[in-house]
Amino acid sequence: MSEWIIETKGLSKRYKGRYAVANLDLRIRKGDIYGFLGPNGAGKTTTIRMLLGLIKPSSGSVHVFGKPLKSERLSILRKVGSLVEYPSYYGHLTAVDNLEAIRRIIGVPKTRIAEVLEIVGLTKEARRPVKGYSLGMKQRLGIASALLGQPELLILDEPTNGLDPSGILEIRELIKSMPANYGITVLISSHLLGEVEQMAGTVGIIRQGEMVFQNTMDSLRQEAKGSLLLRVSEPEDALLVLHKQGFKAAFLPEGIRLEKYDDNGIAAMVRCLVEQGHDIYRVEEKRKSLEDLFLQIVEGGKRT
Repeated sequence: MSEWIIETKGLSKRYKGRYAVANLDLRIRKGDIYGFLGPNGAGKTTTIRMLLGLIKPSSGSVHVFGKPLKSERLSILRKVGSLVEYPSYYGHLTAVDNLEAIRRIIGVPKTRIAEVLEIVGLTKEARRPVKGYSLGMKQRLGIASALLGQPELLILDEPTNGLDPSGILEIRELIKSMPANYGITVLISSHLLGEVEQMAGTVGIIRQGEMVFQNTMDSLRQEAKGSLLLRVSEPEDALLVLHKQGFKAAFLPEGIRLEKYDDNGIAAMVRCLVEQGHDIYRVEEKRKSLEDLFLQIVEGGKRT
């Protein structure tokens, strides 16, 4: 069996000559929380609709659980739960009644309703009409609906959209519990890196329908690591000293910019300059924020 829960190759969707998604190679491992990131209109929802068989690709392939979606759609979707855009519900009915309507369609045991309400933390509110729910509670009910069929894969499209900070926290903690507590692999789309950063192990960034970054969250953090700025007396002379000793450095108006060195390297550099008679005023780290890097990636060209 494939190591990928989801794998797409060259996945594309064209509308009237324009590509909404172009040559997308998406790979999601079992037990991962995969953050699918991109600005609004980048092609995230179109991709998700193709993964769920709701729209047909113009070209390319989708494999889920190692099987081709094109020929095994029904057997695949029995093991997939999804929440695309906003959850649908009957406002005058209770959470239990809403879930019962879905349960009858998919044919799972009645006991499953209490189980999913417990998972999403709605047990105490189960008998209230849903129209009185907060937006966060409605979102949790939507996730409960997606969990009814005991899925192995959960696909959530912008699940924290429009929520207040407490609602975002609730949904975030719920999603984080899915792989460890229930063995569920999660694909979550968002336009907010800061939100996905706190949940995802792997991230894919889409820009104008193309994948421009796909790697672990840790590798993205590594890319965000900044440089060191050294404020020193007679910086031009200090730069020559460093170059002679083999250190990588560049002159800037505000000081000397250094490549990323570990603590021992920085200590050796400072010792070298002091021994040459230079005064060290400050060594500071110039860190690029993940949000800055995200913007750089989505506004720039294609990456790994």
